[in-house]
Amino acid sequence: MQVAKIYSHLNGHEFLLMHRKTVWQEILDVVHNIDAQSCQTKVSREKKRQGNLLYSPVALNEAFKAQLQKRGWAEHRVSYWVAEDEKIVRQILPLPPEKQKEDIERAGFLPIRSYNQTDYLKERVAIEVQFGKYAFVAYDLFVKHLAFYMRDQIDVGVEILPMKSMQRQMSSGIAYYEGELYNILRHGRSVPAVPLVLIGIQP
Repeated sequence: MQVAKIYSHLNGHEFLLMHRKTVWQEILDVVHNIDAQSCQTKVSREKKRQGNLLYSPVALNEAFKAQLQKRGWAEHRVSYWVAEDEKIVRQILPLPPEKQKEDIERAGFLPIRSYNQTDYLKERVAIEVQFGKYAFVAYDLFVKHLAFYMRDQIDVGVEILPMKSMQRQMSSGIAYYEGELYNILRHGRSVPAVPLVLIGIQP
């Protein structure tokens, strides 16, 4: 596969080129090493495309996973506690998880355990490979990457998406680069408040 387009939000790409050049090269190598044709395994059941071979999100994700994991990229999770009361939630935000739970209970509320997870993390760079529906990308961009950035665990979030030309050869409803670029730009220059690199790929 190949990188067709790159969008740098809040100088995310520039940061990688200056401070994580090896990491950026790894990301490019991973994309170039994906055999798109071998992932064209999904038989369409859609009325207008019944029987056509489409790019399989499952196969694509597995191919990216194999390439990234052998280079040392790994999933990362951060646990935290939430509650129903706005005041106590604001108070516990900067606290470590065990203290969050303790303070929620002391305030008389039920602590609910939750977590943020990113698919791949290495050298303070997070990668999400997204071949899912539109809502999943919005969650990545406006919640996942931002949460890890605000916790000072990443410097940049990277989102890998198909170009529209590739998305047309996938199931309906898959997010694509051009659409998510528009979604970022319409929020203005500073939202989301995390450096990002949006990568559009194609066979």
